[in-house]
Amino acid sequence: MPASAGGHEMIEVRGARENNLADVSVDIPKRRLTVFTGVSGSGKSSLVFGTVAAESQRLIDETYTAFVQSFMPHRRRPEVDALRHLSAAIVVDQERMGVNSRSTVGTATDALTMLRIIFSRLGTPHAGTSTAFSFNSAEGMCQECQGLGRVSTIDPGALVDPELSLNEGAITVPGFAVGSWYWQVFRQSGLFDPDVKLKDYPPALWEEFLHKPATKIKGESLTLTYEGLLVKVRRLYLAKDRESLKPQLRAFVDRAVTSTTCPTCGGSRLNAAALAARIAGRNIAECAALQISDLAAFVRTLGEPGGTTGARGTVAPLVATLTQTLDSLVEIGLGYLSLDRESGTLSGGEAQRVKMVRHLGSSLTDVTYVFDEPTVGLHPHDIRRMNDLLLGLRDKGNTVLVVEHKPETIAIADHVVDLGPGAGAAGGRICFTGDVAGLRASGTLTGRHLDHRTRLRATVRTPEGHLAITGATRHNLKDVSVDIPLGVLTVVTGVAGSGKSSLIHGSLPGRDGVIVADQSAIRGSRRSTPATYTGLLGPVRTAFARANGVKAALFSANSEGACPTCKGIGLVYTDLAMMAGVSSVCEECDGRRFTPEVLTHTLRGKNISEVLAMSVAEAREFFPTGRARTILDRLRDVGLGYLGLGQPLTTLSGGERQRLKLAVHMTEKAAVHVLDEPTTGLHLADVDQLLGLLDRLVDDGNTVIVIEHHQAVMAHADWIIDLGPGAGDDGGRVVFTGTPRDLVENGTSLTARHLREYLGTTPSH
Repeated sequence: MPASAGGHEMIEVRGARENNLADVSVDIPKRRLTVFTGVSGSGKSSLVFGTVAAESQRLIDETYTAFVQSFMPHRRRPEVDALRHLSAAIVVDQERMGVNSRSTVGTATDALTMLRIIFSRLGTPHAGTSTAFSFNSAEGMCQECQGLGRVSTIDPGALVDPELSLNEGAITVPGFAVGSWYWQVFRQSGLFDPDVKLKDYPPALWEEFLHKPATKIKGESLTLTYEGLLVKVRRLYLAKDRESLKPQLRAFVDRAVTSTTCPTCGGSRLNAAALAARIAGRNIAECAALQISDLAAFVRTLGEPGGTTGARGTVAPLVATLTQTLDSLVEIGLGYLSLDRESGTLSGGEAQRVKMVRHLGSSLTDVTYVFDEPTVGLHPHDIRRMNDLLLGLRDKGNTVLVVEHKPETIAIADHVVDLGPGAGAAGGRICFTGDVAGLRASGTLTGRHLDHRTRLRATVRTPEGHLAITGATRHNLKDVSVDIPLGVLTVVTGVAGSGKSSLIHGSLPGRDGVIVADQSAIRGSRRSTPATYTGLLGPVRTAFARANGVKAALFSANSEGACPTCKGIGLVYTDLAMMAGVSSVCEECDGRRFTPEVLTHTLRGKNISEVLAMSVAEAREFFPTGRARTILDRLRDVGLGYLGLGQPLTTLSGGERQRLKLAVHMTEKAAVHVLDEPTTGLHLADVDQLLGLLDRLVDDGNTVIVIEHHQAVMAHADWIIDLGPGAGDDGGRVVFTGTPRDLVENGTSLTARHLREYLGTTPSH
C-alpha cells in the first residue's frame, strides 16, 4: 500500500471528551482499514463520527470564504485537545435517503443520467437531448402527473360537512377552522351566503366552491385571491412531499386522498415522446424498471462490436461507465433493485450501500471514508462482498474507518480500536488497539466473544397452532404460502432482497394481536424522548409534584414548565431555507429546557433537568421502586441501559428505535411480536442478552417472528423459514421450512451453508 508523501502515517487524537469519551488519546493508521468495536454506547460513534469525521468536515467548511460560510450550517468544534494529520472525511451512514418522490436509485447513483444520454443518442425515433428523457424536467415529464407516476384524487366528503354552513364550520380541513385566514377568504369572497348549509348550494355554486381557479376578488374590506377548496387543498398539501407535512396534516391527507397510477403514462412518469424512443426494442422506462442485474446484461450488449445500435464510438465510454456502475450495484448485493425504485423506500442498509457505489468510482484518493455498520441488512453470503468493497477502497490509498460488530468484518481489519469496557459512563475508554490476533488474545469483552458461537437448541418448543400466509405476491414473491408456528421463536432468513420483508411486513401487520417493532422512525418530533415515548415521564413528574407540593404539569418540557425561549427543546433551531437548519444551545436555559423556577424544585437532591440527563442505568438506581422502575427495567432488558432519558428520539439509530418499541410492547401478553433485525447495533456479548429476552417473550405465551441474518439468532430458533434461493427475480420462494438442526443437516441453501460454517458442522448427506 502507498506510503504517505508527508510521512504522517497516523491520525493523532489527543484528549477526546465528546459525549462519554474519557479524555481518549489514540493513533489511527492512515491508508489502512481500522474497525472500531465495543458494546452499544461505549463511545465508538463519538470517537469516529463525533470527533474525527466532525472535525475534518468542520475544517473543510472553514476553507470557504466568510460569505459562503454564512450560508452553510455552523459546525461546532468537537470536545478534543488536538487532532493532527486529518484528511478529508466522507461519511457513508445509514440515514435513510430523502423521502422526495422524485429521487430514485437511478437519480441517486447517476446511472439514470447516463442511460438518458445513451437514449438521446441511440433511441429511435429521436426524442431530443437527455432532458427529454427526464421525469424531473418539463421537457420529459408526463404532464398529467407532473413526472410523479401517480395521480391523486381528493374525496370532497373528507373536506366538508355538507350539513353545516360556513359560519357553522362546514370546512373540516385542518387550518380552515372558523375565524382562520383561509376561512376568511371564503367568508369575504362574497360568492357564498355564510349561513346557508353547503348541501343547499345549487350545482353552479358548488362547482365554484370546489373547483374555481385562482381569481382576484374584491372582498368586503380588501382585494383577495379566491380559489376553490379542492384547488387550494391540492396546492397547499398535495404539492408537497407527504413526509414534510406535520402529523395532523399527514393524517388528513391519508384520509382524504387516494393515489393511483397515472393513466396517461402508466406510472412511467414520462411523456409519450420519451416513451416512443426505443433501443433494441426497449424504451427507457422499461430499462429503468428492469432488475439492475438484468439491465447490466442489456447495457453490456450495447457496447458489443457489430451491435445493431452502433453504440461503439458515439457512446462507448458512457456504456462502459454505466456498465461499471450497474456491476458495482450487483457486486454490493443490490442487483435485485431497479433504477426506478424510489430512494425513500430503501432500508438504512440499502441506502448506505447505494451511497457506497457513488464513491467506488471516485477518482479521489487519500480520503478518509467513515462507515457505520455497513453489514446491516446483509446475509453472511453478502458480507463477503461488502468486505471486498471496503478493502478495495483501502487499496486505492484511502483511510477506511468502520464501526462494526460482525466478526466477519472485524476479521479483515488491519487495525482494531476496542472501546469500553461498558456503556455510557462505564465506557468511553480505549480497551485495546492492535491487530485482530492481538484483540483475540486481549481478554476484552470483544476479544472474548470474537469466537463465541451460539449452539443449536437441545430441544425445540412445540407450536400451539399456525398463522397462515397464503398466495403472497408482493414485490418479488412467487405466490408464496407458508404456515408460521404460534407460541415459538421463528426466524425468517435469506439473502438481501430474497423477499423476507415483503412476506412478513406485507402479510402480518393489521392482523389481530400482531405487534410490529421495526427500525422505522418513531412518529413525533425532536421533542420526543425515551422518557416521553415509554410513559416514564408520567411517574417521574408525579414524584416531583408530590415532593414539592406543586402541579405535575410544571415538570413537562412540553407544558407549563418549559423555557419560553426554546419552547422546552433546549436548542434553538434556525431555518436556513434551502440549506440544512442550524441548531444552537438555548442561551436562556443553557440547554436545561425548563424555567429557573422549575429547576428550584428537587427530588432527592436532583432537579428535573438533572434526572432527564441520567442514563437508564443511572435512573434505575435513582428510582428503586414503583412504576418508573418497572419501565426502566424493561429498557435495561432490551439493552438500552446507556440511553439518556431526555435524549431526542431523532438521535437514535434504527436498532435503538426498534428496541425502544419492543420495551413498550413487551408486556402485552399472547401477542405476535414481529422484529426486523433486532441485532442491529448489538455487540456480540449483547446478542446473548437479546436471545434471553426473546426466550422470555415466548415463555410468557407470545409468538416471536424475527427477520434476521445473524447466525446466533438462527441457531437459537425453534423454527426457520428460509427464502431465496437468490435476490429479486431469483428469490421470492420458500426454499426451506423446519428446525435449525434440520437446516444444518439437510439444507442446501446459502443460509444452510453459512450456518454450518458458523457452527463448524458438516451436512449429514
